[in-house]
Amino acid sequence: MSDVPEGLFYTKEHEWIRVEGDEVVIGITDHAQNALTDIVYIELPEAGQVCGDMDEFAIVESVKSASPIFAPLAGEITAVNEALDDAPELMNQEPYGEGWIIRMKLDDASAVSGLMSPADYKSEIGE
Repeated sequence: MSDVPEGLFYTKEHEWIRVEGDEVVIGITDHAQNALTDIVYIELPEAGQVCGDMDEFAIVESVKSASPIFAPLAGEITAVNEALDDAPELMNQEPYGEGWIIRMKLDDASAVSGLMSPADYKSEIGE
């Protein structure tokens, strides 16, 4: 069973979103990191990059495959987890903690309400 914490929002593309004030933090879910297996590299975006809904902003490479990561909502990237440059395995070890990927200021903060709840995501992944 995958870890699907309460208090977060989720996408069909296996990203999680945590609202922190007027920003959101985005990473990949436990389910996604399990499917990818050992993550060996991430191509990170730049802070200041503007993303539209579902724009690709990063690529995660594992021993198995390379997978794009999509912005679940439109906004501007305000911070990037530079620790992942040296330790991409943090996405495997702590997907909801130190393995976060970016922080964003959303164009429409209320848009998060249209994302999946933990129960919806568990149903999506068949758990």
